[in-house]
Amino acid sequence: MTEQFNETLRPQFHFTPAANWMNDPNGLVYYEGEYHLFYQHHPDSCVWGPMHWGHAVSRDLVHWEHLPIALFPDEAGMIFSGCCVVDQDDSSGLFNGGSGLVALFTLADDGSESGTPFQCQGIAFSKDRGRTWTKYAGNPVLSDENYQDFRDPKVFWHEDSGLWVMLLAAGDRIAFYTSPNLREWSFASHFGIGEGSHDGVWECPDLFRLSAGGGRSKWIMIVSIGDSPEAGSKTQYFIGEFDGREFRNDRPADEVLWLDDGRDNYAGVSWSDIPDSDGRRIYIGWMNNWKYAKIIPAESWRGAMTLPRELYLKQEKDGLRLVQTPVRELRKLRLSTESRDRFDLKPGADFRLSHNRQLLEIEVLFELGQAAEVGLKLSTGIQGQETKVGYDARSQELFIDRTVSGETKFHPDFACRHSARMNPADGTVQLQIWVDRSSVEVFGDGGKTVMTDQIFPGQPGGDMEFYALGGSAAVLDLHVHELESIYR
Repeated sequence: MTEQFNETLRPQFHFTPAANWMNDPNGLVYYEGEYHLFYQHHPDSCVWGPMHWGHAVSRDLVHWEHLPIALFPDEAGMIFSGCCVVDQDDSSGLFNGGSGLVALFTLADDGSESGTPFQCQGIAFSKDRGRTWTKYAGNPVLSDENYQDFRDPKVFWHEDSGLWVMLLAAGDRIAFYTSPNLREWSFASHFGIGEGSHDGVWECPDLFRLSAGGGRSKWIMIVSIGDSPEAGSKTQYFIGEFDGREFRNDRPADEVLWLDDGRDNYAGVSWSDIPDSDGRRIYIGWMNNWKYAKIIPAESWRGAMTLPRELYLKQEKDGLRLVQTPVRELRKLRLSTESRDRFDLKPGADFRLSHNRQLLEIEVLFELGQAAEVGLKLSTGIQGQETKVGYDARSQELFIDRTVSGETKFHPDFACRHSARMNPADGTVQLQIWVDRSSVEVFGDGGKTVMTDQIFPGQPGGDMEFYALGGSAAVLDLHVHELESIYR
């Protein structure tokens, strides 16, 4: 492993830039055996600045090859978020009858000369598997001076209408456009007035179809919320119908469905053009929060991605819900496994599992018994710090408590305990917990409840302790997998 990727707090199985600043994932596309990951990137600083598109590729969603910057700012503006699609039949006319990749992105003028920030949409194309890019001479391909926030295009081919569809974040709503050729766009509809959460500006939309069982399917719209007063950056989703022009929400307009109930999963979108033979809808998010993203205690890099996750729908008592599970390819990182059968937990008598491992996947099944709370404490015994992942049986809530997780004083809102509703199953609680050097991701009840948090321990690793409060409980099944760094 090179020292560049071995800094104390640099994640070891999450994607990070080779150096400097990274935020939103962009241009997620599968093409000729490679998963492309572009991202918002400032190559000259560890804080946000003139946005470029960084670029990496992977054949397994685990190990990544860093490639040269794909798109640079120009006289039209910075290169904000966007997407890539495979133009298989040369509908754009940019590939001389062949096929290739088309990137669609926001050109953002910061208003330094005009005094008024302005955002419009441009395209670029690649004929060599994404290694080099040519910006379209006719840019911008779409603009609307009525919106100051007019960004983050997500485009897909809608088979039933035979047109490309674009979603854009337009202030407090989503704007839909259609095109036969990726170059000329016509307005179709709006969605979002009075729908869902409007605690912050809407950003980074996505729209895709998932099986709902019984031969049915539903359309899922993902919309990120820029900076809500309480939680900062969060992501909501809607379930409904889409006819090629208009999205209709199936749920009550004032209902908010959160994709992730942690503090650090934002601006996520899904890969396009994954082959039908695979059939998965795979998502990744930026593992950060705009409340403190620019000041997290990192050294030569700043910003990481969540684990890539498969998304699917599951029917619950109160309707369909989105479920997330880490992609199966991550299992190849397992180096060794320590398993234990049932052991009891009593108040004041924590069960300590000693180890000296920094990278873990933990699968645990708790029996609640008479306990008011059960859980585990990570990275205990190091400078008085711990990160607690637990379940409150009285309120039926999963929670993460990072108030004493290590370095927390860089922002007043970082040290916190937050929770999400999760119903027990026959008196048991099942958790899958992924621990990297500076993050914890928790998938509860098979991925129905998910929480993603950054942590910055003084020294990654340390023991873990299983505990119960207010009554006895038990761990029925436990598997602790030590994971390998993706850089070895």
